[in-house]
Formats: sequence, structure tokens, C-alpha cells
Amino acid sequence: MRLFKQLLLVFAVLALLAGVMLVFAFDIIKVDWMVFMELQPSYGNMEEPLAVPARSIPIEGPAYIPGMGAPANPIPADEMSIQRGAELFAIHCAMCHGVTGEGNGTVAAFLMPNKPANLTLSPVQTKSDGSLFLAITLGIEGRMPALNENLLVSERWDIVNFLRTLAAPVPVQ
Repeated sequence: MRLFKQLLLVFAVLALLAGVMLVFAFDIIKVDWMVFMELQPSYGNMEEPLAVPARSIPIEGPAYIPGMGAPANPIPADEMSIQRGAELFAIHCAMCHGVTGEGNGTVAAFLMPNKPANLTLSPVQTKSDGSLFLAITLGIEGRMPALNENLLVSERWDIVNFLRTLAAPVPVQ
């Protein structure tokens, strides 16, 4: 019985020493332990994003159907929508188009050869809401990036509603 107690004590001391050595090895020496996550393929954030599945519809419903023309604006241009649109415009658009939408944002001088559009003038203001929505969604080749990955469908419509408030005043004759 005495031998059993001594043997148990020796194993306890050895286990304690092994535990201390493992903690030391992991914490101080930083031994890189093999984990199963290292054995599988992985991708970085937004590294080679997958294409949208064919015939898929966003959770919010279809934003537009390609080949069916410009969509109709489903968001009423009330005060809340315009306020949300103003906040989103300040975050995503004002750096190029300027706070007032005149195309004079802080980075506009660096955008060569195409300057940002003046959103207050009639070439933009006479476009339909759906056309503005598609420009925000798909971007304009060589001029403006697509914002469909940055903004929800309803947020893009809020920006369209806000853009309508930027119309330049018509001179009185």
C-alpha cells in the first residue's frame, strides 16, 4: 500500500511537471499546434467572391429584372426616406459628388479624366427614378463603381429619393 501511494505521488508530480511544461511551451515558446482548420481550404474576406446564383432573388425581393427596363420606385419619398437617403449619400456619395451633389467632392479633383456628375442639373434630374437606381446599383462603366454590394435595395431607393431634393432651382423669368 505504501508503494502504491509513492507511485501515485510520483505520477502526480510528473503530471504536474508535464502540465507546466505544456503551458510554458504553448505560452512562452509559442509552439504552433496543428488544428483541423489548417487542413481545409479557406478564403479571405471578399477574396474571389462567388457569383450570384442564377435566378436568385435577394431577401428584400427583386430589385430589378434584367431586360425588363428601369424599375419603379417602391419607397415613398417621405421625410424619413429622404433623411435616410441624405445620411447614406453623405457616407457613400459625397466624397465624389460633393455635399450638395454638384460634382465637387473632396476626391473629385483626383478623378481623371471623368469628373463626377453634377446631380443637381437636368441631365440627371430628368432621368427616371429607376434609371438613377440602376446607375447606383450597377455603376457607370469607367466613371462610377457599383454600390449594390454596399447598400441594400431599400437604401438605394432612399438615395434616389434624396437625389430628387438636390434639383437646381429653376430661374424665374
